[in-house]
Amino acid sequence: MSMASRPVYLKLRDQIAAAIIEGRYPDGAMLPSVRAFAAEQGANPLTVAKAYQQFQDEGLVHVQRGIGMFVAPGAARILLESERQAFLSDEWPHIASRIRRLGLDADALLHENAPESVK
Repeated sequence: MSMASRPVYLKLRDQIAAAIIEGRYPDGAMLPSVRAFAAEQGANPLTVAKAYQQFQDEGLVHVQRGIGMFVAPGAARILLESERQAFLSDEWPHIASRIRRLGLDADALLHENAPESVK
């Protein structure tokens, strides 16, 4: 499934997952309310609630009734591993194939856009 054809709730889920992995929402941090996140993203609150529900179903967040939704301990590690596996199984084979098909040098590509300190 291409990124453009993914349902909105999955795109929102990906944004939240990235924020957790990047540490913007560390373990124990409160996520924005459904309404606040919906307003920020210009999305329907029911769509945001569906994205949040997935995290709850996966045990990556926990709800404190009347207070909010909080990132569960270890969520970033779990999400990172899950995202890596999804990338390696779903995206990388297509990327690697395209690199070969276009005759590109993978090593050069990796270092072409690297920060100066990495080159």
